[in-house]
Amino acid sequence: MLELRFQDVGGAGLPYLFFEAAASAPQMMFMHATGFLPWLWQPVIQEFVPTYNVWAPFICDYRSCNPDAGGLSWDIIARDLSAFCRLQQIRNPLIVGHSMGATVSAIATAIYGLQPRGLILIEPIFLPDQFYTMKPDVESHPLASKSIKRTNHWKDENEAWSYLKSKSLFSSWDEGVLQIYHQYGLQKQEEGSLQLTCSPQSEAAMFMGGWDINPWPLLTKINCPVLVVEGEMTENKGFVDVQKAVSLLSKGQYKSVAGAGHLIPMQKPKEIVEIIKEFNRQIG
Repeated sequence: MLELRFQDVGGAGLPYLFFEAAASAPQMMFMHATGFLPWLWQPVIQEFVPTYNVWAPFICDYRSCNPDAGGLSWDIIARDLSAFCRLQQIRNPLIVGHSMGATVSAIATAIYGLQPRGLILIEPIFLPDQFYTMKPDVESHPLASKSIKRTNHWKDENEAWSYLKSKSLFSSWDEGVLQIYHQYGLQKQEEGSLQLTCSPQSEAAMFMGGWDINPWPLLTKINCPVLVVEGEMTENKGFVDVQKAVSLLSKGQYKSVAGAGHLIPMQKPKEIVEIIKEFNRQIG
């Protein structure tokens, strides 16, 4: 059982997983998507330990966040991420971020002093400019309105597993990653029932916070090598212009993953491992 550690980042304890190598080993950090978990990176991380020291923060309800009051700003998460790295003495890491994790890593690099030797941004959430001028409530937010209504109770392990296997969201997941989600993504309650580790309320708050800072003007401030990874079949293609993002990065590259949607790390962890290794070779 991989246990969380906690780092005070200024008024809040940010949970994280740590995979330890030698003190002098190079460093990596993995940032997960909205509503998901650092444990899901395990099949990828295990290919890099013990050669690397690896951190994987858990961005859920580590700060008080109310979706009806704007949620938890991704700007605040980016600042906390920068503080986390400073306090953990993480220097020149290779950072791999997915979805929200990709976006907050980019923000922290652009304006909060994070200095990675390279960034891999998997399906980053860079919405059209006009979205960042809007202030929707939970009901009118296209993602928060759905996430807050998620099923959040199963009477036992069997019912929970049957539910996961029946949902289209999980149908294309790697079987090993799905088992990890079943183990860590659902918490057993005292009476034996299960609930989501990241509650629907917390997930909705994360989605609401994504509207608080526009990342587009920040991309030109990122000077390290950046690989932007997109799923060939991603649901985001209609409103996230990944090619535009690459064009704004001074050292930007693009990679498409065949047969993958938005959840590439959960669907194709082996391909993500190879992408990281190749990028690592390129940047030295």
